[in-house]
Amino acid sequence: MTSPHLDHALGFTIPSRHARGRLVRLGPVLDQVLAAHAYPPAIERLLASALVLAALLGSTLKQANGQLTLQAQTENGVVSLLVADYKDGALRGYVKFDADRLAEQGADPTLFGLFGKGYLAITFDQAVSGERYQGIVPLEGQSLAQAAEHYFFQSEQIPSIIQIDTRHDAGAGCIAAGLLLQHLPEGEVGRERLHVRHDHPEWEHVQALAQTLKAEELTDDALPLTDILWRLFHEEDEVRVSEAAPLAKGCRCDLGHIRDVIGRFPASERAEMADEKGIIGVDCAFCSRLFPLALDSFAAH
Repeated sequence: MTSPHLDHALGFTIPSRHARGRLVRLGPVLDQVLAAHAYPPAIERLLASALVLAALLGSTLKQANGQLTLQAQTENGVVSLLVADYKDGALRGYVKFDADRLAEQGADPTLFGLFGKGYLAITFDQAVSGERYQGIVPLEGQSLAQAAEHYFFQSEQIPSIIQIDTRHDAGAGCIAAGLLLQHLPEGEVGRERLHVRHDHPEWEHVQALAQTLKAEELTDDALPLTDILWRLFHEEDEVRVSEAAPLAKGCRCDLGHIRDVIGRFPASERAEMADEKGIIGVDCAFCSRLFPLALDSFAAH
């Protein structure tokens, strides 16, 4: 029986500390994404962390149809490309890597071992307003979580804590979970903006509390996310908790959309795409599905 404490994002704010955060825990959704690929354990953990990070950041989007995309890339690393995105509660992701070079890294490679000198790009797309913002930072630190902390420090100047943990028990599915905690500007005209002061006592207090969170708690599918918040911040005057938002696997590949895109190419270019049997094969990297389109089917449209 599936735990009710999986595949949700929970938002919260601590008004007196000028802090906000998210908790995410993935289970069946993660298994569904990973089932489309035969990734080795190290790559599974990497993608699981990226999907949790995408959910933590993407669930902060307020506009409908907004999208958050994470992309980690390098030209000479074991992993050449990692992509994960979030849109309206739907998650998808995939990894391109060199299996032979990965085997040389051992069972538990570091972030540097996987990427070398890579970079992390985080893109926020607001569908309603049309606003698009992208920040790019070097892949620094021991994990994707630390690289994302560096992104907020460098691109946004917002003190942030990001903790991501994964668990894969023998004979059971994967569980990955994360905490995002951020200190926000006070926002009042003429007042000092708190987010430029990383040593502010309000932030130091919530930071110290958040750092007591254990990996076993985050990935415990029998422990409600609200209980984690209570354990961390029950001594605060007020913690405002939003309704938990469901998360789902959401590859957006669609045969009709693919046909429409291919149909926009000139007939000569479509002919070059087709194989000797007259079939154009379109491969979705996210779900590992192949969409075959007969070349002669376009002539009728």
